Amino acid sequence: MSNRIDPDRPLLAVLIDADNISAKHAKDIYDEITKIGEPALRRVYGDWSKEEIKGWKDPIHELGLVARQETANTTGKNATDIGLVIDAMDILHSGKLNTFVIVSSDSDYTALVNRLREDGREVIVIGNAKANDALKNVCNRFVQIENLSTKSEGTTATKAKSKQDLNQAYQLICNAISRCETEEEWVSLSAIGKNLRAMRPDFDPRTYGFAKLSGLVKAMPRLQFANKDNHPRVKIKN
Repeated sequence: MSNRIDPDRPLLAVLIDADNISAKHAKDIYDEITKIGEPALRRVYGDWSKEEIKGWKDPIHELGLVARQETANTTGKNATDIGLVIDAMDILHSGKLNTFVIVSSDSDYTALVNRLREDGREVIVIGNAKANDALKNVCNRFVQIENLSTKSEGTTATKAKSKQDLNQAYQLICNAISRCETEEEWVSLSAIGKNLRAMRPDFDPRTYGFAKLSGLVKAMPRLQFANKDNHPRVKIKN
């Protein structure tokens, strides 16, 4: 891992709820985060006296995470949530980092995400597909952990998807195309991608079995894909 910081990559504040996310996903999650930007701050929160989160011990050292001890003083209260939220607000007010990555499926963070976005910060949440829609919809982008798996059973991008799944994706892409402000038939793929994220923060071509949006588009017979002057474009066939 290089210690040099690329000035063109966003600096990220990465906050991980170890009580909510299994350590077996740590490497996949970290690899995804490094695709998004530079994890300048990387903290993982939990009560490390709990046996069920001891699996985080190795990832903490391997990935250079900073472990924060959050001890619950009262039964039934989640000290991890509170500690993570307090740190997030401190980071927000420091003004040093503009992009937050919260790794959790806990809908209790919905208010935090909303507050960060009110201050103009970009918030990416990485969590399980079963996460509450309120959490998924309030962030700029929601990444499903199930789409990150590199285990032996194969990645999501290699799994066959049903006709119904692809139909749903087709409708979403058509809606994204209709939102593009152009009178031309051809629409840039990047503009479609931005509209898809705005409509559905949890949209990810990997959910439908494709590593990239271009692959998903090419698999749809009612859409036409072309690479014009190194600018991928799409149109709905007549």
